[in-house]
Amino acid sequence: MARSNEEVEALLREYADLLLITGGDAYRARAYEKAARAIGGHAADISQFDAKALRDIPNVGRSIADKVVEYLRTGTMPAVEEARAAIPAGVRELTAIPALGPKKAMILYEELEISSIDQLAQAIEDHQLRDLKGFGPKSEENILHGIGLMRAAGNRIPLDEAMDVADDIVSALSKVPGCRRCAYAGSLRRMRETVGDVDILVAAEESGPFMEAFTRLPLTSEVIAHGQKKTSIRTTKGLQVDLRVLPLDSWGAGLLYFTGSKAHNIRIRAIAVRHGLKLSEYGLFETKSGKTIASRSEEDVYARLGMDWIPPTLREDRGEVKAALEGQLPRLVEESDLRGDLHTHTNLTDGLESLEDMIAKAERRGYAYYAITDHAPKLYMQQMTEEKMLAQRERVRALDRGRRRGDTRLLHGVELNIDVDGDVDWPPDFLEDFDLCVASVHTQFGMDRKAMTRRLVRACENPHVHVIGHPTTRLIGKRPGIDADLDEVFATCARTGTALEINAHPDRLDLSDENILRAKSHGVVFALDSDAHSTRDLDNMRYGVGMAQRGWLTPDDVINTWSLTRLRRFLRKDTGHQPPT
Repeated sequence: MARSNEEVEALLREYADLLLITGGDAYRARAYEKAARAIGGHAADISQFDAKALRDIPNVGRSIADKVVEYLRTGTMPAVEEARAAIPAGVRELTAIPALGPKKAMILYEELEISSIDQLAQAIEDHQLRDLKGFGPKSEENILHGIGLMRAAGNRIPLDEAMDVADDIVSALSKVPGCRRCAYAGSLRRMRETVGDVDILVAAEESGPFMEAFTRLPLTSEVIAHGQKKTSIRTTKGLQVDLRVLPLDSWGAGLLYFTGSKAHNIRIRAIAVRHGLKLSEYGLFETKSGKTIASRSEEDVYARLGMDWIPPTLREDRGEVKAALEGQLPRLVEESDLRGDLHTHTNLTDGLESLEDMIAKAERRGYAYYAITDHAPKLYMQQMTEEKMLAQRERVRALDRGRRRGDTRLLHGVELNIDVDGDVDWPPDFLEDFDLCVASVHTQFGMDRKAMTRRLVRACENPHVHVIGHPTTRLIGKRPGIDADLDEVFATCARTGTALEINAHPDRLDLSDENILRAKSHGVVFALDSDAHSTRDLDNMRYGVGMAQRGWLTPDDVINTWSLTRLRRFLRKDTGHQPPT
């Protein structure tokens, strides 16, 4: 995403929050949220847009466009500055807590003079919130859980934000004369869902030019340390990035070492010791003689230890070393295996772009098939009706009939809402004519464990539901997953032939890798989807693939790697899991 788009999106979202904190019009705040999302998801860099070009973006009206133009011209947005000045110190910090909205944060400040997270935690410990209107024991529990999520996240940032930074740095340093190799390592290479810092490695004979170029990058706001072997910076967004320059002959060992994880490296070093060897970031050596055994490539290092090369996404000491020693590592699913996307949206509901634009991007991605799954009516703010859905179906079917051999085939689907009792929006006779039904929980996240489990199980048992979308509903660092007996849900999915989604949006990555592993052990199959609301979102599949790999999934575990013929048989939910065709 272009930097200007990101900055404007963040400002407009902040302004919407500030409006709510100060008791402003909720509809006005919603308008700013929608505009923020539209600008953030817009394909073109808005840095050179005038007001007219901005108004051409959906949901961006004249007043918002004028504010954005002023920001692009001056670097400030006075409306946001004024709103910030009206908010007591500390209140906005409270609004970042999952389960605590702007209005409740203001109540806490006005009634109890709470203006920090530590003060709030202490007030809950002292049961001070229970006498406030709108609060109670359940509220205290939810807020404490939200505080725990924030503290656990610490300074970690979402995977996609770290990836954007790393891609830019690798691209820039690869162009410096003398660069032999350049790559990111660490938890980012392992595709962890959040990243604490970014590790960049360069292979070159001289480190000086790279250290100098690194400190002068436009995204550098602070040089933390500057040396010959390692330099650390802090970016304009507060992310620490460490650069290490290695000799080319040590590239493989260094990449392995700095990729981690720590537990994986300890396991590998123990094997080296048993062979009378020593493994470090510089190479694999004979302990007695110091002779180099392997160092130039990861494959060589693993091979000299009697192991297959282990994909970075598996390096968490969860059985991958034993599997590599025994030649039993799976062939992990890759982005190139995906033949389609089964969960996407258009501007008929809450998407940002037209049906035609979304299809065109799917075609550019080379998909064999592509499903449109706009929201059903019980997600009331989307204002869906049977008439709108049927009109879209007619349009999709007409476009599909016009496809030539080898073109992307179109599936007309829907994202249904799972009610508290497990029912979905439309009756069976209406659902029968959809090619695909994704069903998701969008409301009532706080139900008790037994009721939530029953809710999901009943949806899985619905013969018209093919995929359970973002199954735990989590938003990383913002909203915890629902409380349900997931093993019972997984077993039900395996029994009914219902796929579980791996939602590739970086804010969700739902299912997580741990839950993918658990579900796979029950015999579940998965749909790896973008949940795209814009053409840019379709490219988020790389993050979903990372989660799938961390969950040890093969192409055969993921239904949208299958041929369209096999997929259609699966969607009938009457023939079980067929062999590949």
